[in-house]
Amino acid sequence: MKYEDLLVSTLGAGNVVSPLKSDQRTDSPVYKFVDDSERILYDVSVDNFKRCAETGDTPISFEKAGPKEYIFFEPAKTKVAIVTCGGLCPGVNNVIRSLVNQLHYRYGISRILGIKYGYEGLISKYNHPVVDLTAPMVSGIHLSGGTFLGTSRGNQDVGIMVDTLEILNINILFCIGGDGTLRGAHAICEEINKRKLKIAVAGIPKTIDNDIDLIQKSFGFETAFSIANDIIRNAHNEAYGANNGIALVKLMGRDSGFIAASAALAIQEVNFVLVPEISFDLYGSRGFLKILTKRLENRHHAVVVVAEGAGQDLFENSGVEKDASGNIKHKDIGVYLKEKIREEFMAKEFPHSIKYIDPSYIIRSAPANANDSKFCNLLAQNAVHAALAGKTDFVVGFWNDQFTLLPIPATVAKRKKIDVEGELWWNVLEATGQPISMKNP
Repeated sequence: MKYEDLLVSTLGAGNVVSPLKSDQRTDSPVYKFVDDSERILYDVSVDNFKRCAETGDTPISFEKAGPKEYIFFEPAKTKVAIVTCGGLCPGVNNVIRSLVNQLHYRYGISRILGIKYGYEGLISKYNHPVVDLTAPMVSGIHLSGGTFLGTSRGNQDVGIMVDTLEILNINILFCIGGDGTLRGAHAICEEINKRKLKIAVAGIPKTIDNDIDLIQKSFGFETAFSIANDIIRNAHNEAYGANNGIALVKLMGRDSGFIAASAALAIQEVNFVLVPEISFDLYGSRGFLKILTKRLENRHHAVVVVAEGAGQDLFENSGVEKDASGNIKHKDIGVYLKEKIREEFMAKEFPHSIKYIDPSYIIRSAPANANDSKFCNLLAQNAVHAALAGKTDFVVGFWNDQFTLLPIPATVAKRKKIDVEGELWWNVLEATGQPISMKNP
């Protein structure tokens, strides 16, 4: 990765005085305007500082997010669209509400359209309506989970979507979603560039899996593992209340185990965390079933948390299936483990009681908690600042506790995963007491 890889595209120079500047009193500034030259370092270590000083390399950095003194779009003539795509996630409604409020109250933009049911709403054959969004209309939507605008999965014809943006005279499109949504936003932006249109495309990262690269955290993640924390606490009560009781909890995490790992650290009652980043064996002297048996013999209860994408190599290869978004459809590791545990212990006449809990859809459809709600609001506000300034093909990020802007292609080049040699995973091993490896020699 190079410094140039993280430069954000812009539609042109900002020549319009921001309403944020004209509204504030000169003796009491409300906003600290951000210059395009302000950057947030990717690597803040002293070693990296010394290396760059010695080699003369420009440190890799992100553009700092925030309000601009001069903007590209004239608010009175600007029309905006908002679309939400992919799976549900805590905080989507918070982002919608904050976008509308920021556009209306801070920039004086009144023409705001809500695109219904994801990218399908930009395809004429579906005949989904568009919604004129107003501040009063969205005033209470943050109290509910889900998405006020509806959502969908799947690729749509990019040319037709841009046709719709032209027909609707849209100047800015806000896309709220995960890596699939962001790839779609980038494709839309490429088509816009081919047509030499002045339409900004802004991405706001949505995934409870927290697996978007180069972004410290995405909204919904904290709510997800906080709710999982409560569920695991109750699961522990179930396990502890029976002789050789086992509570098996499956959490979301298709390719990354951040929810499972973070929830385990929060509750400190989990004995095994199984994640997609680390393979394990079921049988053998170091296999999971052998170690689980030892745990039950010593403590007579166990709590197991498994991410949905863990252990996929245990299944027979029956071909790869994909969902509408192009994601690989994983086999159900939760049900599989429950059956294998029961099968093993019944064959050995080992007394046990197993409870299987899958709260996935309960978690993702919940309203955002307080800290996530705050985070959603700030993501939305910074997205509006950047888009009005003419930034495009970008996503609002968060790095080193600062809000950033970065090009969409950089975020979707690969998924963020747990570093199994990093601090997070070692903290999990310390909290659970599970072995470093459950693979046989």
